[in-house]
Amino acid sequence: MITVKVIYQSSGKPAEGKKIALGFSGLLRGVTSGDYTDRNGEAYFDADNGEGEVYVDGRTKHKGYLSGRVVVYI
Repeated sequence: MITVKVIYQSSGKPAEGKKIALGFSGLLRGVTSGDYTDRNGEAYFDADNGEGEVYVDGRTKHKGYLSGRVVVYI
């Protein structure tokens, strides 16, 4: 499971209601279906770890190895 936590850089507060998707490298992995952040700024994905990107509202906000908890500042 991969948890994405989205935080507003200006205030340090969680970003609720942001659409999150994960895009994985490799031909067989692709992009996950989107999920929205909860009141804690978190979205949860039942996906295996791997190289990829975190998309917030359709824009790349993080690139690298995705595993465990990934914190993204917007």
